[in-house]
Amino acid sequence: MKKIKFVLVAFAIIGFLQSCGGNPDSQEKTTVPPVTETPKASPNGIGEVETVTLTDPMEESMIVSGKAIYEMKCAACHKLTDQRVVGPGWAGVTNRRRPEWVMNMITNVDVMLEKDPVAQKLLEECLTRMPNQAVSVGDARAILEFMRKNDMETVGEKDGATK
Repeated sequence: MKKIKFVLVAFAIIGFLQSCGGNPDSQEKTTVPPVTETPKASPNGIGEVETVTLTDPMEESMIVSGKAIYEMKCAACHKLTDQRVVGPGWAGVTNRRRPEWVMNMITNVDVMLEKDPVAQKLLEECLTRMPNQAVSVGDARAILEFMRKNDMETVGEKDGATK
C-alpha cells in the first residue's frame, strides 16, 4: 500500500513539474503591441460642447450665476489667482484654453481625464482627480463667463486662446 501511495505521489510531482517547466518552444509567446503615437489633443476637448459663442460685453447675469456656482462647487480646490491649491488656479485660463475645452472639462471631466492629453497632464501635475460635480452645460457656460471676468481682473486679458 505504501508503494502505491509513493508511486501516485511521484507521478503527481512529475506531472506538476512538467506542466510548470515544459519545452520553451511550446510556451505561448507574448507579443508587445506596437507603439502608437500619443493622440493629438483637440483644442476643444472631448464632450458635447463643440462651439461656444462669446459675447462682448460679457453677460452680467451669467457672471453672477457663475460666481455662485464657483463658490459652491469650485472654490475649495481652485483659486481665482494663479495659485494652485488642489487644482490649478484660474487666472489666465481663458487665455490658455479654448472655451469649448473649459466647458467640456467641467461637464465631462471623467472622459476628459481618461482621453484628453491636456487634462491628463494637468492630472499628473496636480495629482488629484477632479470630481464630477454634475454641472450642466448651461451652468458651465456661466462658470466660463465668470472665468472671463476673472481673467480681465487678474491678468488684464481674456479669450486669448480663441485668437
